[in-house]
Amino acid sequence: MADASVSRPVAVVACLAMAVFYVAILYSPSLILRLPPPTSKSNFLIRRFVCAVVSSIASAFLTSCLLPIKTVQAWPLIFGTFGIRLDHLWQAVVIPVFLTSLLYSGSFVSKLLYLVGTWKQDKFVRITLQSVLNSFHSNVANVMAWRNYIVAPLTEELVFRACMIPLLLCGGFKTYHIIFLSPIFFSLAHLNHFLELYCVQSYSFFKAAVIVGIQLGYTVIFGWYAAFLFIRSGNLFAPIVAHMFCNVMGLPVLSSPRARGLTIMASASGLVAFLWLLFPLTNPNLYNDRIDSCRCWQGYCNWN
Repeated sequence: MADASVSRPVAVVACLAMAVFYVAILYSPSLILRLPPPTSKSNFLIRRFVCAVVSSIASAFLTSCLLPIKTVQAWPLIFGTFGIRLDHLWQAVVIPVFLTSLLYSGSFVSKLLYLVGTWKQDKFVRITLQSVLNSFHSNVANVMAWRNYIVAPLTEELVFRACMIPLLLCGGFKTYHIIFLSPIFFSLAHLNHFLELYCVQSYSFFKAAVIVGIQLGYTVIFGWYAAFLFIRSGNLFAPIVAHMFCNVMGLPVLSSPRARGLTIMASASGLVAFLWLLFPLTNPNLYNDRIDSCRCWQGYCNWN
């Protein structure tokens, strides 16, 4: 199996098709199925949840057919191909979350300063507990929270990392090329936001372009990181938990009016620590028992 491969054009076209399909299917309920408009925002998002799941299943099926796994005995390996593994699970969850949290050092300092301010007002415990409980209840009942924290990370990482990266690796692309180029497909899945802002919400062309441009820049940077995590660890849970964490935290806080210098220093220190620990904490040996003899599609066996 190790000497089998997918041609480069086929791999690229398949990835492009999956990216386009991931977006296009979101509009199928109204344009193709001719369903009546959703009666609420929740119904609208639930329809999109179903579409995202269908797209993910279709992408996984397409990838399974294109990858050189042709015998019945080899089919159980497809889960490992997608990085769906239960071994080394705590490493694949805890380490990426810790590593990603370093980029939010400024955000943590800003929140800590706010909590210190409530402590001085003898409101620390009450405000902290109340905010945690309120946030939990609101997120459980909020369909948008389910979209941002559960559905989007699971489906996007399955399609844009677990399906596309093995195809590109089997197509003969180098790992570094995949890390820096594969997020282009990920960004294409966010271009529909421009049409929604410009055509549906009546934003000006310039404002819609600026908003989507910032989104695309952020998704490209995160795509680099997610692809790096997936290839280095060979585990799909690594980019999923990083994706969830980033969606919960939002954009990192680089400066705070409460203590601008302290927040900037914390952000800079977190970035330095992140870069320093990036390769050691994603060493394939932490996530796999026998990487020397492992025959995987992700490429972490021979990338040290």
